[in-house]
Amino acid sequence: MARVVLGVCGGIAAYKAVEVCRRLVDAGVHVAPVLTDDAQRFVGAVTFSALASEPAHTSLFDGPEPIPHTRLGQQADLVVVAPATAKLLGKYAAGISDDLLTATLLATRAPVLVCPAMHTEMWEHPAVQENLATLRRRGVHVLEPATGRLAGGDVGAGRLADPADVADTVLALLGARGGPLAGVRVLVTAGGTREPLDPVRFIGNRSSGKMGYAVAAAALRRGARVTLVTTQGRPAPAGVDVVRVETAQEVHDAVLARLDATDVLVMAAAVADFRPKAAAGQKIKKGEGVPEVVLEPTPDVLAAVAGRRRRDQVVVGFAAETERLLEHARDKLERKRLDLIVANDVSAPDSGFEVDTNRAVLLDAHGGTEALPLMSKDDLAGVICDRIAALHSSAGAGPSYDSAAPAQEDPDE
Repeated sequence: MARVVLGVCGGIAAYKAVEVCRRLVDAGVHVAPVLTDDAQRFVGAVTFSALASEPAHTSLFDGPEPIPHTRLGQQADLVVVAPATAKLLGKYAAGISDDLLTATLLATRAPVLVCPAMHTEMWEHPAVQENLATLRRRGVHVLEPATGRLAGGDVGAGRLADPADVADTVLALLGARGGPLAGVRVLVTAGGTREPLDPVRFIGNRSSGKMGYAVAAAALRRGARVTLVTTQGRPAPAGVDVVRVETAQEVHDAVLARLDATDVLVMAAAVADFRPKAAAGQKIKKGEGVPEVVLEPTPDVLAAVAGRRRRDQVVVGFAAETERLLEHARDKLERKRLDLIVANDVSAPDSGFEVDTNRAVLLDAHGGTEALPLMSKDDLAGVICDRIAALHSSAGAGPSYDSAAPAQEDPDE
């Protein structure tokens, strides 16, 4: 039976932790509740004692054990804090242990999931975001809060994620502990970029981001620690860290900033090849005549990655083509020094943009080619992640082509 420490902090959302506890126990998880003093101002320890697998823990000193945090931390398969207040996040990021919950967090080597909940102004404060960034770099999973009604009648970001989503994320993390990508840091890009013409209009493409989101979810199910760099506003799978971007330059900057802390990069985003050289500062009016738009190349993300990647990193690209699929895909694979490329004909009605299915061909750096049948993007994502797991397990072998040769940008860029 999996063992979970459920930490509860002092916020109005503490009452929702009762539902999280019930759902986890119903799913067969052994739940050990740990309540802070502030949490007990909102919910009673007896409530958790009645629902959980063992009595609620509230103090480092009042119980029969001399070092309860050590036992809890060592025996846990996962520690989840819901709600996680700004105070808790700050202390955890700074390594401060002044109560049972923070001591347990520092005493465990198990995965940790924090579920922040606080008022919008607190959630958006730079100090809170910097603390979260620190925790993410250390491998802590963050289930971001929802937007909705808050205490006091305000509406905004900061509402604790739904208890069902918290429980599902916990179960997913527990199920992935022994997965083929357990602990692997995977960075996925998704969606089509928007290159502004003026404050209203942009040059874009038809990519919906469905494939990238499916890869992120599949990697998470296999135990990976996933970061998703996305141009889409759609909800990401629970447990995935999300970085919102819009332009090719922002994708480039987000990927390069995280590359050193990444084991696997999956470039599923449809990054624009060109952008307007000078975007208008105000909306272009029709009455002013047809504007002349001068384009310039956008940054080549994969070429930049190829010049910086470590030999033990796995890099996967995508080739969305309308003709000469295998020729163009193999050329891109070699020029960008990729380990694997996923090629598909986006002119086909069942495997193009904005549909739920795909018909892909996988090409690897050692000359292998595998044509896959029509399948859902979720199923294809599973195939891709299984290939990634095999590549990562042999990481260091490197591509079969000359790794000393510089990567080449696309001819049309």
